[in-house]
Amino acid sequence: MKFAVCVFPGSNCDYDTYYVIRDLLGQEVRFVDHNTRNLEGFDCVVIPGGFSFGDYLRAGVLASKTPLGHAIVDFAGKGGLVLGICNGFQVLTELHLLPGALLRNEGRDFLCRNVYLRVENNSLPFTRSFEKGEVIRLPIAHGEGRYYIGEEELKRMEEGGQVVLKYCDREGNVNPASNPNGSVGNVAGVCNRGGNVFGLMPHPERACEDLLGYRDGIILWHSLIA
Repeated sequence: MKFAVCVFPGSNCDYDTYYVIRDLLGQEVRFVDHNTRNLEGFDCVVIPGGFSFGDYLRAGVLASKTPLGHAIVDFAGKGGLVLGICNGFQVLTELHLLPGALLRNEGRDFLCRNVYLRVENNSLPFTRSFEKGEVIRLPIAHGEGRYYIGEEELKRMEEGGQVVLKYCDREGNVNPASNPNGSVGNVAGVCNRGGNVFGLMPHPERACEDLLGYRDGIILWHSLIA
């Protein structure tokens, strides 16, 4: 596969993502900057974490107004795979490629710790190497990660398989105590109706080697290239 890793002013997980794709997966990968207007030739576009444009106005909004933002919309509209991680998830909601919005964390604190997640949908290219209901562990690092959408729309998303990951405890129980940021329905990651665009707040690129203490994140990347 050929991957594009998006780079906006303020992105800070771009090299982590590039390293995983090139060195751990052995796949072709290229950085594309915010002035890029065409993503033809790529199989998957990754919008990494960070603070694009310093998170001015609100997280992800300025990145969504760039030529690269428009190119991502075109790419996704043609069926290309798009993965947004943390700030990338925020960008995807600002581009209206994913429903809902990411708000300030409940309690207003920046959160940086490990969380447990339950896989709700394993039929996507991003999750097919997981088992449905499997509990995985990934790190989070965000200040605006509280997913919000209206109750009726959330219900439709649940029924349509668009809720992909939920925060849970070690045993897989989804409850308020296992919700780190106040996200509605404990939502940690969602996809579009077509299943080719996926955004999540946790960082799979930071959980890919034994040296880091866990490897649950690498399973997502293997899913993409399986």
